Amino acid sequence: MAKPIIAIVGRTNVGKSTLLNRLAGRRIAVVADLPGTTRDRVFAFVSWQGREVTVVDTGGWQTRPSTALEQEVRQQVEAAIAQADAVIFVVDAREGTIAADEEIADMLRTAHKPVILAMNKVDSARQANEVAEFYRLGMGEAAAISAHHNRGIDELMDAVLASLPVRQISTARQGEAKLAIVGRPNVGKSTLLNTLLGDERAIVHEAPGTTRDALDAVIRWEKKEILLVDTAGIKRRGRIDAGVDYYSLLRSLRAINQCDVALLLVDAGEFITAQDMHIAGYIIEAGKGMVLVVNKWDIVPQQQREAFKRSAEQRFRFGPYVPIIYISARLGRGTSKILPLAWQICQERQRRVSQSELEGVVRQAVTSHPPPRTGSRRLRIVQTYQDESQPAAFVLKVNDPHLIHFSYQRYLERKLREGFGFRGVPLKLIFTKAARKNSKKIEVRAW
Repeated sequence: MAKPIIAIVGRTNVGKSTLLNRLAGRRIAVVADLPGTTRDRVFAFVSWQGREVTVVDTGGWQTRPSTALEQEVRQQVEAAIAQADAVIFVVDAREGTIAADEEIADMLRTAHKPVILAMNKVDSARQANEVAEFYRLGMGEAAAISAHHNRGIDELMDAVLASLPVRQISTARQGEAKLAIVGRPNVGKSTLLNTLLGDERAIVHEAPGTTRDALDAVIRWEKKEILLVDTAGIKRRGRIDAGVDYYSLLRSLRAINQCDVALLLVDAGEFITAQDMHIAGYIIEAGKGMVLVVNKWDIVPQQQREAFKRSAEQRFRFGPYVPIIYISARLGRGTSKILPLAWQICQERQRRVSQSELEGVVRQAVTSHPPPRTGSRRLRIVQTYQDESQPAAFVLKVNDPHLIHFSYQRYLERKLREGFGFRGVPLKLIFTKAARKNSKKIEVRAW
């Protein structure tokens, strides 16, 4: 099930970054009173009422860019809109409509994307009554919100989700799989694609960033059809240039969202960098299967390889379930292991377990190691079942979701893996309150 991309756009200092932080539940974007604080985009995977979306913040739109930087920001906004499935158009209730708002509205009409108008900084009933002023933008009725004070956010997101197509419960059909080759620039993604295909499908060059878009190719392997997607390198946020680089970043995110398994390619010559870890985090948050592929293994001296492997496993200890393989895409060494392993993980993502076996594993886990007390209270698991719509997701109904500790989440995940496998697949544990009838459900997500 692919995550839709929601772009937050608007002129400078209307509260776009504050809104992203509110939706993400943590401070991701830099928030300040000075206009133009967000120079490049920030994005976050957000779960809202069970729907997973990718929310992208953008820089402030300038009517007449006066500097090269402002022109770059404008291009980035345009790239975000082009890749978005829906747009949240943020305006300032205190300042009313100005020329920049009207220019953005004109551009959004030509983009033919669902647009939800959000009138931000509504801190009083009087300001909420001024929503009529924004009808002149031709975007329909504005949702009156205060991102800073958490007002109107539920109504805004209800409107955003309603604008998206009805979600389809999709699983890979038998004999089909989608693999995305992702990683930093110049780690050998296109070379690996060409090696797997046996032809020069992608442009390969020593200069980083040669691949500007996502390249799709279909390969037949043991009577199975596999879609391979080569993506542009994902750079560190501060190194993302205007226009093309940002467009490539969004295409890479979309490829991760839509794949079954991501092949995270890293460069053995540079070990495993912080950016490699960030990309792994994107894949895990997206709930996709993953294989860590260490490329250029041929340049690592034989006497250093065991130490390298130990260090790599330690560096990647947050994902101990992710298999690591070592290859040389240029020489074709080790690449024959990739498709069988990726196919196995693709099947693991779709694994269904019986209710009785699941309850047995959880019961045994709790008996062997009861949840710790929080004050005078202890977590009690009332019911457990596998989610119908999300692969590798388990719902645990408990007396109080706030009593769950991250260490006990990890323990339960480990026991589920021992019982059922799920190699290479991030498990999602969803703790909901075993509520009385008509009471509101509380949800805490754990990866």
